[in-house]
Amino acid sequence: MPEISLFFGIRVTMYYDDHNPPHFHAEYNGQKVLVDIMEGRILNGAFPSRQLKFVLAWAEIHQDELMENWDLARKDLPLKKVAPLM
Repeated sequence: MPEISLFFGIRVTMYYDDHNPPHFHAEYNGQKVLVDIMEGRILNGAFPSRQLKFVLAWAEIHQDELMENWDLARKDLPLKKVAPLM
């Protein structure tokens, strides 16, 4: 599962040929969430409140890049790094 971004100890990844809806995976301190790219909501899992706010803000800022990576992953092509939240 390729890492596409890393910020504030949060690792963001995306699977190749994953199921719909378009989403990414985030992990922080052993906790994991699946985030819907288009809706900006948690599909599964839980995060501490502060880290969840970081992830959702980052996802909103980078929605277009995340969708581009989703399309690349569906085609089994290399994914692009996405800038971290600063």
